[in-house]
Amino acid sequence: MTDLNQTYFDRARRVIPGGVNSPVRAFRAVGGTPRFVRRAQGAYFWDENDQKFIDYIGSWGPMILGHGNPVVVHAVQEALKDGFSFGAPTLREVELVEEILKLMPSMEMVRLVSSGTEAGMSALRLARGATGRNKIIKFEGCYHGHADALLVKAGSGLATFGNPTSAGVPAEVVQHTLVLEYNNVAQLEEAFALHGKELACVMIEPIAGNMNFVRASVEFMKRCRELCTQYGALLVFDEVMTGFRVALGGAQSVYAAQIPGFKPDITVMGKVIGGGMPLAAFGGSRAIMEQLAPLGPVYQAGTLSGNPVATACGLATLKEIQRPGFWDSISQRTRSLVDGLMHVAKETGVDFAADCQGAMFGFFLLPELPSNYGQVMKSDGQKFNQLFHGLLDKGVYIAPALYEAGFVSAAHTNEDIDQTIAIAREVMSKLN
Repeated sequence: MTDLNQTYFDRARRVIPGGVNSPVRAFRAVGGTPRFVRRAQGAYFWDENDQKFIDYIGSWGPMILGHGNPVVVHAVQEALKDGFSFGAPTLREVELVEEILKLMPSMEMVRLVSSGTEAGMSALRLARGATGRNKIIKFEGCYHGHADALLVKAGSGLATFGNPTSAGVPAEVVQHTLVLEYNNVAQLEEAFALHGKELACVMIEPIAGNMNFVRASVEFMKRCRELCTQYGALLVFDEVMTGFRVALGGAQSVYAAQIPGFKPDITVMGKVIGGGMPLAAFGGSRAIMEQLAPLGPVYQAGTLSGNPVATACGLATLKEIQRPGFWDSISQRTRSLVDGLMHVAKETGVDFAADCQGAMFGFFLLPELPSNYGQVMKSDGQKFNQLFHGLLDKGVYIAPALYEAGFVSAAHTNEDIDQTIAIAREVMSKLN
């Protein structure tokens, strides 16, 4: 039988760089041929060979309700009848923002944009404009989109600012970006002692999903908040991945439950708020957000921002995840998956550590959970590739990269979880 995935991948590589429109889709890290998706429904998708997969990516997070949720589909269909795009305000933009503010009370105002990268880039510009400062802190292993100032790795020492990690990014652009080790309190304190009065913001993924799944410790997050307050820098929470994924109130609600009075100054959101459509946002206090044009001097704009179809999709999604019992159910299923995988790994003698929060999870081929990027990098890449392809061949689709988190949807059933664990047992038994 002809492998249509390979046929279409060969065709794509002739006209699209690497054959993909986002690098991780290319399977470069794990080898092999990417699966071209023909259709999806619920917790599954089917590739061009009509092979069915249990999907634990969910479009990298947005599909928290599963694919093709009928309530969301209906909302989108109704919005389409009225028009695709207007370039003018709509009531639905206001309704979506009001819903976000209700669920994340750290913000008083929100600006809608079209992608997580755009939201992160704009939040960074806003932080600099609101503080009048240039320097920023980010953390190794955290990804905030591909804006130039954030495509950076650490220098040779704490006082050394970043070096570009992408061609096309001038060193001058990242000269004000300081990259620190995630969860390193002493290093954070030293950085503020050296540069505190020049820092516009600290930008952080509170639960990092781009080095798989690594939590910021409560101590570390508390210190981030204290130092930002002390030195007049802004704490920017990148909740593109965690927002409405790890809890109804996002990761900030998880930390607020452990740190009295805790809240970020600016929040960056994406993925779930669009329900699968291109939509993202950033928000903060009224005083900070009114620095944006047309009220203030910080310019930001977007022709398709607040797209009427995307906002319909997002609004319907946010309404659905507020249904009674939603979070208890999806959290329990995610925990069942993680506990089941850990049990199988112990049975089969595979070094394995896993964690989850809400409907987001991650695992490492390590004896214990890592707390920073350096520790993550010790995970067994070759063994992961074997695990990935073993699961893939048997119809379980996880991220085709060692450093990406996974996602459970409301459409995943207990039977899906049990089937995944059974397949994992079969695959893991052959890893050693």
